[in-house]
Amino acid sequence: MQSPHRILGPSRRALLLGAGATALTAAASPGTAAATSSASGASTAAVAVPSPDDLPLTGGPEFPIGLFWPPHPYASTAERYAEIKAAGFDFVISGNYAGDGNIFRYQLDLARTAGLQMLISDDIQIRNMSRWFSISDNPADFLSVTPAEAQALYIRARDAYGPFSSLAGFNLYDEPGAGWFGTLARAVAVSRELAPQLLPYINLFPSDDPAYYRSFVDAVKPSLISFDRYPLLSQGREDGNYFHNWAIVRDAALHGDIPAWVFIQTLAYDNHREPTAAELLWQVNISLAYGAKGIQYFTYWTPEAARGEGFGPALITVDGRRTPRYAAARTINTTWLHQVGRELKPLVSESVVHANETPLPNGTVGFAPTGLISAVSGSAVVLGTFAARDGSADRWVLVANRSHSLDARTTVTPNPGGVSSVGVFDPRTQTYAGRSASPVPLKLAPGAATLLKLQAR
Repeated sequence: MQSPHRILGPSRRALLLGAGATALTAAASPGTAAATSSASGASTAAVAVPSPDDLPLTGGPEFPIGLFWPPHPYASTAERYAEIKAAGFDFVISGNYAGDGNIFRYQLDLARTAGLQMLISDDIQIRNMSRWFSISDNPADFLSVTPAEAQALYIRARDAYGPFSSLAGFNLYDEPGAGWFGTLARAVAVSRELAPQLLPYINLFPSDDPAYYRSFVDAVKPSLISFDRYPLLSQGREDGNYFHNWAIVRDAALHGDIPAWVFIQTLAYDNHREPTAAELLWQVNISLAYGAKGIQYFTYWTPEAARGEGFGPALITVDGRRTPRYAAARTINTTWLHQVGRELKPLVSESVVHANETPLPNGTVGFAPTGLISAVSGSAVVLGTFAARDGSADRWVLVANRSHSLDARTTVTPNPGGVSSVGVFDPRTQTYAGRSASPVPLKLAPGAATLLKLQAR
């Protein structure tokens, strides 16, 4: 499945896989008989689908913040992993030429010492189970393993890395086409049967096709839905379908009652610009408004120039120096995202609207007065409204600056018939400063947001 993102930039899978692995992946790509036949002919015993609340990263009170493309094996040191932790990250998705079991165990030990968790990518057993081959009990299927063989492969990986408390789970596939969903459903079932305490992780393509995400949720029954779409294009442009893609993913996540995660852009590459600190924050807050329950950074370490993929410096340069985006990410993660994330993680996204924006971006909904908010005046903002799962009538509203370059001055007017008071969240104290149900004037820096709690009458 292709999208504008795929045309504009290099494949994340090409970045993730080495040359030899890429050749094998091409031989069993979603358009081949191996992938399409995997949707039929295989059988796995029904296994319980655990609640995301009971799994690493998706469970617990902490909002998960992760990174893709960590330090390469020669730069994997205790100091480097402490540097990751100091920037407010919670987990690492392995990569950057780490493809050996000994390296994975070494990095898992570093992560454990630093207080980080890790999702293992590119272990050969997991690749064989879910990326290079389909899972099928039909001997005629080309490039397939049987369900029993898939279980044996998973057991080897589980037993190799399971002793490390830092193991959060396995990255089963990055950016699968829809033809792989049958095999991934079986791979996820194998993971749940043999290691129900681990997170089976899959990240999806950017796409403007709602069926891609809905069918993933229905077929695979995942524990979360993660996708990547990088909206900051060259010459100051934005991806015109970024909000549309987020709206589709949000719908699929609500449909499956699972968390939605997203990657944010940290670097320049093919027709994409280098983000400012405000643009990093903007991506985070727009994603939170659309219901994100996990934020991942693409990338942390800069991919080397020899790959020929045109990446600019990320949070850390190729030779290990911090860029201004490292400091920006550290500030965002440690002074805002962890704090507001704890508030939003247990809540359910109820609506997302754009106020004071004409014309509306593709796929968005304009603000209209409700029983909670009667008016929003001033600058353009995005409002994400959230409800508690216990049925409380209270609501939380994240008000995000629509602009990543200009301050926003906006006034949110509660509906006095439905709201008795408004609390403004203070991330420093993690408390709400109470006030009456009078208009709330807000000044938001570029990319910034404020969380309001509306006390119902």
